Amino acid sequence: MTVIETIAAWCAREPRFSATARRLAREAITDTLACLYAGRDDFSVLAVREAWASYTPRPTAIAALLNGTAAHAIDYDDNFGPGMSHASAVLVPALLAVALEEDRDGETLVNAWLVGLQAQAFVGELVSQSHYTAGWHGTSTVGCIGTAAGVAWLKGLDEAGIARSLSVAVSLASGVKGQFGTPLKPFHAGMAARNAVDAATLAACGMSGRLDILEGEMGFYQLFAGSRFTPEKMQRWLTGTQHVVETVGVMPKKHPCCGSTHRVLDVIADLQQETHFTADDVVSVKCKVGISNFRNLAYTAPEDEMQARFSMNYCVMRMLESGSLSVADFTPARVREQAANPLMSRITMESWREDEEAQADNLPHQVAIVLKDGRTLRHQRLSAKGSLAEPFSADERAQKFADCCKTLPESAALFQRLGQLENERSLDFLRSMII
Repeated sequence: MTVIETIAAWCAREPRFSATARRLAREAITDTLACLYAGRDDFSVLAVREAWASYTPRPTAIAALLNGTAAHAIDYDDNFGPGMSHASAVLVPALLAVALEEDRDGETLVNAWLVGLQAQAFVGELVSQSHYTAGWHGTSTVGCIGTAAGVAWLKGLDEAGIARSLSVAVSLASGVKGQFGTPLKPFHAGMAARNAVDAATLAACGMSGRLDILEGEMGFYQLFAGSRFTPEKMQRWLTGTQHVVETVGVMPKKHPCCGSTHRVLDVIADLQQETHFTADDVVSVKCKVGISNFRNLAYTAPEDEMQARFSMNYCVMRMLESGSLSVADFTPARVREQAANPLMSRITMESWREDEEAQADNLPHQVAIVLKDGRTLRHQRLSAKGSLAEPFSADERAQKFADCCKTLPESAALFQRLGQLENERSLDFLRSMII
């Protein structure tokens, strides 16, 4: 069997997801809808809305495009390590657009999200971290392909149809990390959601391509910097008993900025809790992160809110001064106010070496803070807050939803209904949260 045929065979099985997997799926869908609502008026979204304003009535794929862009607009949506992607920012808009069009229920949406997430994990495992480090934006490459499988399953395609969808999606996968810090980064998520819908729609009409296009000659693995894949990995895919959301999970974000800053920000929060110091006490901050994380954070002196989300200097400075970051920290006015803050120039960042990363799957992110009293505070983290090892509490999830949806009058009622999503016979109640 080819990689595509193996993924399609897994996706086509009767859904038998555990209660834990379903709960984690509901939480991820809820978190993504909150991020989508908070990002709906971002410049990137307004540009996409204007560009496609003449499409009336709005096609399903364009609805996925708009809502995918909004879900990723303020970079508050979840991270997914196996896919090197912002998994749910592609999955939820694509699946919800199709589910609303076809009048599907909450249980079907949850199942489709779990199918699509696992497919993203399989594709991510195929190419490995080298794909992301080389400069490909996993959200719009891996995310597009895996989500196409979820959309195809939601549309009722059989195993062969899901396989066709995956093949078509490979030809639609694109997006480079050089666009980080610009409005095109959130557009990547919208583009991937739209392309996933288009791939499944084409497959439903019989469009097909090579079934070995992921691993074969001139295929995705070869051209998109894949490495370290073996057939033994693929053989394990059909025999796993736990879903990837239970073994690895998706990681909701505690901070509304690039996930490459999060371990460092959480290290600082840990140190602030243990050692009561203020920003005025700080002489310098030295951060050490992974190579791809270093490359993601290209702006030492950000000029606008999008660049600020990809600036370690800005994010660390705001964390030191406020003890937390909020959506309000990433506005044009706030970034202008902080442009001359001398603390930013005292924050530096370096990365691990390539040979060091080659010896470990996950190296910690480290921080050293020199204080005026002569002390140096050191700490490190292997993961950020929000992982399965350190999940959000129920209160933290509710607070984030409320913060993102504070202009939505019925937000509290929506949060409660989303907590029981599988009991909802119609998804029309979510229309107030989407574009």
